[in-house]
Amino acid sequence: MKIVILDGYSANPGDLSWEELERLGTLTVYDRTKPDETVARAADADIVLTNKVVLGQKEIALLPQLKYIGVLATGYNVVDTKAARERGIVVTNVPAYSTESVAQMVFAHLLTVTNRTEHYAQLNRNGRWNESADFCYWDTNLTELSGKTFGIVGLGNIGSRVAQIALAFGMQVKALTSKSAATLPTGIQKADLQELLSTSDVLSLHCPLTENTRHLLNADSLSLMKPAAIVINTGRGPLVNDSDMAKALAQGRIAAYCADVLTEEPPKPDNPLLKQPHAFITPHIAWATREARLRLIGTATANVRAFIEHHPQNVV
Repeated sequence: MKIVILDGYSANPGDLSWEELERLGTLTVYDRTKPDETVARAADADIVLTNKVVLGQKEIALLPQLKYIGVLATGYNVVDTKAARERGIVVTNVPAYSTESVAQMVFAHLLTVTNRTEHYAQLNRNGRWNESADFCYWDTNLTELSGKTFGIVGLGNIGSRVAQIALAFGMQVKALTSKSAATLPTGIQKADLQELLSTSDVLSLHCPLTENTRHLLNADSLSLMKPAAIVINTGRGPLVNDSDMAKALAQGRIAAYCADVLTEEPPKPDNPLLKQPHAFITPHIAWATREARLRLIGTATANVRAFIEHHPQNVV
């Protein structure tokens, strides 16, 4: 079997190994692949692994040897699954590998806003505490999470883990979810979108990107939120209208926007959120802990092995 990885660098920039995958076939790893390079690089491959390189109907039609597409991520919107199915090509993903890491990032962002540890550490590197007339000082609002309302959109693996952590902080948790209220874990209250928007002190997005959820947070929905609310997006960039969020921040209608994802990645320099002092943006790294990437590569390899042994797993 000839195996090609089209964009291996993000999952493994050199600190991990593809050795187990190499044992399953002849492996070629490309760090990155441009759209016009995809077909040539995958031309003779039986198995192609991709993270963000698109394998659409056009590419699939030009790859007659292709039998299997493994997505090095949970989301598989980079693959035209209909075109693959019509060709009999198996498509798999890697579910739940980043649950703990993404949940951790949610609260790293939240605590950045409520406690501002990096802000104070930097001030003290510049001598601010040395010059203080008192034993302490602060120049930002410091907020206790206990008793605040934490709203969650989507109670999948990550949303559910985030809910557990919020409860451990003593927060009141509400969730917009398709699950029935009777099946929700103790402490989680089912809510509709309007209630979630109007009552949440913190709102965290964990739903899939669909036509119904695209720009879920826009000028109209943001207007329903508390001016002191904090919004966290570690889900998908287009769940939020970047421009509308930037305006809401600039006008003081939202206290802070914490995002690990943006509509366009990497963003253009003129993305209005990049200049907003109350926008805290990280470069899509919530999934990228070493532990999560080890799980990702391990499961992706197991997926390939299962396919070769004629019992494919994690098929989408």
